[in-house]
Amino acid sequence: MTAGLQTIIYPVKDVDRAKSLFSALLGVEPHTDQPYYVGFRYAEQEIGLDPNGHAQGLTGPVPFWHVADIRATLAALLAAGAEALQDVRDVGAGRLIASVKDPDGNLIGLLQDQTD
Repeated sequence: MTAGLQTIIYPVKDVDRAKSLFSALLGVEPHTDQPYYVGFRYAEQEIGLDPNGHAQGLTGPVPFWHVADIRATLAALLAAGAEALQDVRDVGAGRLIASVKDPDGNLIGLLQDQTD
């Protein structure tokens, strides 16, 4: 089961420039501002900037589907023909993420919080 698209992550090469650009676009300052992640909350959406995204194979923005069971959802996507890009990993505070590529090369992110 999915709670929908609630998060989009942008891989960035210059996190300070990207932070300035997204602050101007959204009209808000980031709620999280760390060297490994800058996060904005706007209109019920999480917009994240990942300075390590390119090194992890992200080639553009990745929409993250919030799911109740990330491992089951990942297994279902792989069985349906997706290619694993990033296995399930904990990125802190119990938040789990994973990502796949569909047969057309589109990136799909999965996200599960302890509260999901």
